[in-house]
Amino acid sequence: MESFLISISTVAVAEMGDRTQLLALMLAAHYRKPWPILAGVLCATLANHALAGLVGIRLGRFFTPTVLDWTIGISMVAMALWALKSDTLAADAGRANRASAFIATVIAFFIAEIGDKTQIATVALAAGYSNFLAVVAGTTSGMLLANIPVVFLGKAFSDRLPLKAIHYAAGGLFLILGAVFILRAMRHTP
Repeated sequence: MESFLISISTVAVAEMGDRTQLLALMLAAHYRKPWPILAGVLCATLANHALAGLVGIRLGRFFTPTVLDWTIGISMVAMALWALKSDTLAADAGRANRASAFIATVIAFFIAEIGDKTQIATVALAAGYSNFLAVVAGTTSGMLLANIPVVFLGKAFSDRLPLKAIHYAAGGLFLILGAVFILRAMRHTP
């Protein structure tokens, strides 16, 4: 349960103001079909985070618990710094593809999520917790929690978000998680 709760909260906060959330905003404004867009976000995120989770589980098996805690702790601190950087998205980034809202969302989200904060967090969480289903379910749920309001409320909602404060909160959450893993590593280091 801990791995699910950490995963959902980490990704929900980290997704605020992220490029994939901005992509959801753009798709919602372009297609004005929230349900197919959310279904596309769900499918793309499940596929992307399942792959990231598998990578994380595999990496977790090759490291000792101490090395794994140090690696995850340091990567979470790096994620904290990355979270402070605001993402932007070109206004016309999705206009070329006039396919259905669902297909466009699946393709765009899957590609945008490659190498993204939330994908890297999924790798790290899966490696740290070795609970594939809980981590992928948590990170996918966190992605949906962050994107549901954006898809339904659109641009009016995004104009009122305190993005700078959200980025600081995400950075703080990653920093806390990093500190927890580093402290665990320090306890195991002779």
